[in-house]
Amino acid sequence: MAETLKKFWEERKQFWAERFSVNDVYSKYIKREDPLPSWSESDVHEFIASDPVHGPTLKTAREAANVALTGAAIGAVSTAGVAWKYSKSLHGTGLSFAAGAIFGWTFGHEIANHWYQLYRLDTRAAQAKFLEWREYKSRQS
Repeated sequence: MAETLKKFWEERKQFWAERFSVNDVYSKYIKREDPLPSWSESDVHEFIASDPVHGPTLKTAREAANVALTGAAIGAVSTAGVAWKYSKSLHGTGLSFAAGAIFGWTFGHEIANHWYQLYRLDTRAAQAKFLEWREYKSRQS
């Protein structure tokens, strides 16, 4: 049994490693001794202006995140409002608020994904490039 599971895992390890490669991309920024200094909107805009390849992708990804955040707010407030109107239950309204936020974020993200065509962009590479740039910039100052 153990040998079968080991063989099964070895056959599929590469497949799953490609799909969950987040740690490979971000590990050098996550597992740092000293964390990167915080950055502001002006730092992000400076990167967007300085990098003609990854800058526009990062800008688009940030715009898509704003759409998803708007969707979360709309979903949370509208779902909680309906729950409060019909139940007058505080805990039900709170759960509806949380569920509406999750659903709204998901739908907002999907809408932004198609509207901005994020499936055509490598947003993870742009974010990693921004973190590289931020690390270099923090060493300079």
